[in-house]
Amino acid sequence: MGRIIAIDYGLKRVGMAVTDPLKIIASVLETVPTQEVTEYLKDYFGREEVEAIVLGMPVNLDGSDTDSTPHVKGFHKRLKKLFPEKPVHLVDERFTSKMAQDAMLRGGMKKKDRRVKGNVDKISATIILQSFLDQQL
Repeated sequence: MGRIIAIDYGLKRVGMAVTDPLKIIASVLETVPTQEVTEYLKDYFGREEVEAIVLGMPVNLDGSDTDSTPHVKGFHKRLKKLFPEKPVHLVDERFTSKMAQDAMLRGGMKKKDRRVKGNVDKISATIILQSFLDQQL
């Protein structure tokens, strides 16, 4: 059984989360610089069996595109070209950064750690992935 990996794509950093092999629980994986993400994924897919990719799609409250949406759509196309055997599922990522910040606060994370943008990115990816898993039930 393969895992599912989630990606919170940003212009500077990419947060990632992954499921356990049974696809029950989403866990934080990593934050990598955007320019290194495809190499990271190639390496990760070589080490772990991953059956699908979940990509957070940024949209405004009214459903329209954000400034980041075209970049994520371009990355989506690149993923499908690089990894044609892996389905890529798009998931609405509205409010995930706020939810990640709230989770860090409730979890007792120190203020200096909450300010690290990479922490928000990988927790956001985990929220995106858990949302996808919940929709599959």
